Amino acid sequence: MKNLPVRALVSSFACLPLFAHADFIADSKANLELRNFYFNRDYRQSGAAQSKSEEWAQGFLLRFESGYTEGTVGVGVDALGLLGIKLDSSPDRTGSGLLPYSASDKRAADDYSSLGLTAKLRASKSTLKVGTLLPKLPVVQYNDTRLAPQTFQGGLAEINEIDGLTGQLGQLRQVKQRDSTNEEDLSMTRGNKRNIVLGSHTSSDRFNLAGGTYRWTDNLSTSYHYGGLENFYRQHYLSVVHTLPITEGQSLKSDIRWARSTDDGGSNVDNRALNALFTYRIGGSGFGVGYQRMSGDTGFAYLSGTDPYLTNFVQIGDFANKDERSWQARYDYDFAGLGLPGLTFMTRYLQGDHIDLLNGQGRGKEWERDTDIGYVVQNGPFKNLGFKVRNGAFRSDFGNDIDETRVIVSYQMPLW
Repeated sequence: MKNLPVRALVSSFACLPLFAHADFIADSKANLELRNFYFNRDYRQSGAAQSKSEEWAQGFLLRFESGYTEGTVGVGVDALGLLGIKLDSSPDRTGSGLLPYSASDKRAADDYSSLGLTAKLRASKSTLKVGTLLPKLPVVQYNDTRLAPQTFQGGLAEINEIDGLTGQLGQLRQVKQRDSTNEEDLSMTRGNKRNIVLGSHTSSDRFNLAGGTYRWTDNLSTSYHYGGLENFYRQHYLSVVHTLPITEGQSLKSDIRWARSTDDGGSNVDNRALNALFTYRIGGSGFGVGYQRMSGDTGFAYLSGTDPYLTNFVQIGDFANKDERSWQARYDYDFAGLGLPGLTFMTRYLQGDHIDLLNGQGRGKEWERDTDIGYVVQNGPFKNLGFKVRNGAFRSDFGNDIDETRVIVSYQMPLW
């Protein structure tokens, strides 16, 4: 399925009702992001079905957000136009997540595009959006780690009527994965050693969510969220985030999360997930230590293609197998203190063990090492031009061994 997102977007704006008052126009904004992405994933172990995934593509992301019309209930519209163009690929290197490809011959599409429209209403301090959504909540976080973001179809209300409290209530019906133009029903991640078994259903068109975050002070917030994929699982998520100022330029941030997942009649999901990440910052440096523990009859359950809200979900692995215990050591540095604003560095190491390999195969372990370095031009004619190199290595004694490199050049251009 192909379309022309830019042309369709312009046509949609031309058809807006005449009741669009000054706030609708004056508060609107649009920007164009150019995203050039090279992806290389080398499957190191012998006997792999495919030796590597390697592709290069150019993406264009046009975002428009209107203001709201005047009145007790304001009306607005958002739009997201996506276009991806193949620069390099071959049938023996597809599957990077950058480009859609044919299941029969594994050839990547030369280009692909889509358009997402969202109607929105505002009453008092609360909003309701219906259409294309990019949810970022503990129970569902859209994935934006390739050329185009993953998008959902559904409705989501955000309620802000009580000071300090932000609530959400909604339902997701379908998903468009980051390398696809097709709307699909929702499904659940099951791979690795999760021990998740499905019943008679393989997909669902109902994901219900609700929850909220209360900010007690500028440095302390707590939250509860519920997410349920009909016929698959129900999930309750609690979190506490606290930042302790120590002295000028020093702080300790504590991020603690706990999730309980159970089946919804169509699977065997049974998981408890404890997450904790502590980060000490001094000047431009950040030192982090994380711990994650899975318990119950299965590993962690989450929607396919999304980013699970886990402290040890990183570039390649999620460390969320049955009975897995994992820890993380991380270091970040911001070079602004050395007179190089926009230049950042991150490295981390994770190790997981005690993984139930199932069927009496004993316990397994895995590890991952990641390094990122990025730079964003801060001013001048190339302001907002960004460069990022991401390198990762993943090893396990029960699955794929992976070496991975990503090179991303991006440019954000405000249109108005």
